[in-house]
Amino acid sequence: ESYPHLPAPKDVVVYSYNFHSSLRWSPVKVDSGLVLYTVHFKTGAFNQWDEMNCTHISQTECSFPWSLKERRWMVILRVRAELGQVTSDWVETDPFVAERNTTIGPPEVISVTANSDSLLISVAPPFGHESGDFFQYHVSYWENATSTTKKETKMNNTLFKIGNLKELTLYCFRIQVELMTHSDHLLLGLPSVPECYRTTIS
Repeated sequence: ESYPHLPAPKDVVVYSYNFHSSLRWSPVKVDSGLVLYTVHFKTGAFNQWDEMNCTHISQTECSFPWSLKERRWMVILRVRAELGQVTSDWVETDPFVAERNTTIGPPEVISVTANSDSLLISVAPPFGHESGDFFQYHVSYWENATSTTKKETKMNNTLFKIGNLKELTLYCFRIQVELMTHSDHLLLGLPSVPECYRTTIS
């Protein structure tokens, strides 16, 4: 039975970064005793609650199990607080679909080679992709002196060139990944931290 005096967890959110997902919530504070938590999940396909690997846990985070790694599934989670035999009400999340709701991190810049009229940039995607994934890299770059005028380009490869640059000039760039999944959904990732390089003299 739920007990009116044990508050339910607050700030219950699914946190998802590069398809690693977990449920997080604020701790329930009581005067005495250790509050534990239990998390359940259900998918859009089966309307029944199942236990996750988080039953009577003391921490306020529960990672998704391997069985929920399918990105296209709709998942709903719920969590409650427990103190001895006393339990709070369940708190449910909004439906979560990793393919739509995850945050994609920036790509990793592996190397940059500066030439007199170009920068040759090598990057790695932020995570290993599944079959059917298609990565595109959005590159914005600018002369550091005139950072108001940015140019943009899109690349499909992890090695690409920014060309038609002036020599002996400092250029900055940042890159975002756009992921097209096999259900044709587009996710734009977070931009990388700007990096600046000076072109050489010909």
